Formats: sequence, structure tokens, C-alpha cells
Amino acid sequence: MPLSEHEQQLLAQLEKQLHADDPRFVTSMGSRAVRGASTRNIVLGIVIAVVGLLVLLGGVVIDSILVGVLGFVVMGAGVYVATMRSGKPRPDGAPGKGGTPRRSSPFLQNLEQRWDQRNSGGSSS
Repeated sequence: MPLSEHEQQLLAQLEKQLHADDPRFVTSMGSRAVRGASTRNIVLGIVIAVVGLLVLLGGVVIDSILVGVLGFVVMGAGVYVATMRSGKPRPDGAPGKGGTPRRSSPFLQNLEQRWDQRNSGGSSS
């Protein structure tokens, strides 16, 4: 179901406010950050998982539990490698970079006040 025009306007306003308040967060949530795993890690992980599957099947054929468990562990390692994020440094600097806390925008302060009033049982009308 598509968004109504009013909902689209609210979404655009929220997006614009987010861009103005915290541009570093917006860039970190861009397509580069969502991608996560590199193609190299995915291919390597798939190859390792297939080798693990072959070892597991080999263990079943020769009726060896130890070889089967080893194949399962290798398959798990392949999945881990495939889903692992790349170790490349972030373009905006170190992730744990310190700094002064940012002031909230009036829009976010208003939302926080309304949330606090709602949780404390106060009325805002």
C-alpha cells in the first residue's frame, strides 16, 4: 500500500530535518554502510561452505562422525566469512571518535517532550 500524500510530506520533512541535524549519521547510513560484506568475502565464504559441505558428505559416506562434525564446522566458518564486514577504514574517520555532544533540534526536543509527557501521564493539550 503506497503512502498517502500527507505521510510522504511528513517523511520528507523528517528526512530533511535529519540531514540538517546529523549529516555524518546520514552519510554513514548511505548505500556504502548498508552493503556491509564485500564481494571477496562472499565468494570466499561460499567456497569455504561448499568445501565444508563436501567434507560433511564425505564423513557420511565413510560413516565417520568426526569427519562429519569437522565438515559442519567448516561450513559454519564459510557462512561467517561470507557475512563478515570488510575491514576497510570508514571514510569519515575512526568510529569511536570523541567530540562534543550535539544539541537537539527544536523538532526533536518537541518530540522528546511529548514522549516524556505521554509516559508520565501528563496532558499536552
